[in-house]
Amino acid sequence: MDCVSLRYDVSGSNFAAAGSATEDVRKHLKMLGVKGEDIRRIAIAMYEAEINMVIHAGGGVAEVVIYVDKIVVKLIDQGKGIADIEQAMQPGFSTASEEIRQLGFGAGMGLPNMKKYTDEFLVESEVGKGTTVTMAVYFG
Repeated sequence: MDCVSLRYDVSGSNFAAAGSATEDVRKHLKMLGVKGEDIRRIAIAMYEAEINMVIHAGGGVAEVVIYVDKIVVKLIDQGKGIADIEQAMQPGFSTASEEIRQLGFGAGMGLPNMKKYTDEFLVESEVGKGTTVTMAVYFG
């Protein structure tokens, strides 16, 4: 196997569907024999990214490439963008509305958790144009 490429549309404002791309990726990784700890790490990071896309960007696209030794996930949206990435990376910082917080989301741990559970993590954002998050987990 050279690689497996997957693409998912992440629907905006649809909390019921949030996480469906993550679940499909989990199934692929399990079928490929990836260790549970590696699956758990990418699932946590990818779910956080999906939720952020639903909450803040009105959805987007998740592009996933599974190699023999790693998985690379790129999440692309055309949302409002992140004005201050350094501030957004601080645990507890959130711009989520009160309504979103009442649903149990928006605790300000999305980006920090993405970074914590991945081996490579990059956020690129432009206000008014959107955000791209690229994450990789190497299979141990």
